[in-house]
Amino acid sequence: MGYPKDNLAPDETVILHRHPHWKALVLPVLGLLLATGAVGAAWWWSRSLEVSDTTETVIGIVAGVLWAVLVIWWFVAPLVRWATTHFVITDRRVIFRTGVFTRSGIDIPMARINSIQFRHDLVDRILRTGTLIIESASDDPLEFNDIPQVERVHALLYHEVHDYLTEDDDETAQP
Repeated sequence: MGYPKDNLAPDETVILHRHPHWKALVLPVLGLLLATGAVGAAWWWSRSLEVSDTTETVIGIVAGVLWAVLVIWWFVAPLVRWATTHFVITDRRVIFRTGVFTRSGIDIPMARINSIQFRHDLVDRILRTGTLIIESASDDPLEFNDIPQVERVHALLYHEVHDYLTEDDDETAQP
């Protein structure tokens, strides 16, 4: 699914649209498995007890509610957060948006980008992800974590900035 066209300026073109790398979902998936296993074990254990049907039903309901809360907390919320985080490069700017109820974002015009760096450790290199660091005019460097194929994105963004600045210089040089 592409970035919504109604969030772009007229004639603005999306060059790249990324969500954070899937590694951001590893812990939530482990949380889902852990919650399911723990609640399943508790339910199985409660079935082996000599208790009344009503007590067994109450234990089952409590286990189900506990499982639902843990799944929402550990899996659904991070999944929604991941799905609503967008890193977008257009022909005019870099866009970063995140959040569901409280949205936040930043737009960096191509003309204001001074330098572009990336950083990744061994695990990030294996997973082909990393941190993209963009320094814009008069601002502290902005770090965008878990960008998939960070080296490719770095090179693409560098070329876009170069093309944008070269195009801008050509327009100002003409009489």
